[in-house]
Amino acid sequence: MRASSIVRVKICGVTNWADAKLAVDLGADALGFNFHAPSPRAVTPAQAWQIIRRLPPMVTVVGVFVNWPAHAVAALARALHFGAVQLHGHETPQEVRELAGAFGVIKSFPMPPGFRLSTLAPYASASALLLDGFKGGLYGGTGRTADWDLARRARRYGRIILAGGIRPGNVAQAIAQARPYAVDVASGVEARPGKKDAGALRELMREVEAANRKAAGRIEDGK
Repeated sequence: MRASSIVRVKICGVTNWADAKLAVDLGADALGFNFHAPSPRAVTPAQAWQIIRRLPPMVTVVGVFVNWPAHAVAALARALHFGAVQLHGHETPQEVRELAGAFGVIKSFPMPPGFRLSTLAPYASASALLLDGFKGGLYGGTGRTADWDLARRARRYGRIILAGGIRPGNVAQAIAQARPYAVDVASGVEARPGKKDAGALRELMREVEAANRKAAGRIEDGK
């Protein structure tokens, strides 16, 4: 069993088998498949399935949606065997509760200036809360960093997945400062939207592994 201090990694915006395989081989815990058509990282259900069917069984597959009806999210999640669904739009607490009866639900929140943590409270049925950088008009993949100190304080509301502008050069600091359950990375390891940079992905996973070793060392030392 993994220690609670171990930060997981979700690589999002996967569009092809080569990127998926590399991420899994490097130790990614989850892969995200984006079904928001306007996104440059979007895939169709058929494209996603061609990747998902080849994945090893212990990798969590996450479907990413923006303002889909709950019944449509559930139907695709069952068809493609998702381990969790990630909701990036204006989904209500009721919709989250409805989906949480059958799936793990990650509810995403952009963090504009003045974001209030009390916004998270009605979403207690979610399996995790994803805190993202804010850029007007976008539902994620902004490349903007979230407020890591605020994200750390948000942990009292549930498991926190930290997203937004995370890349190899800052992921260790993000982990140390926010202490999230997981980090979610898309643009920070891309050569271009929808295509991962193998070198950046390798470097990111090395940095996360080093950060996790450091955290484990603190626990063993009683700090």
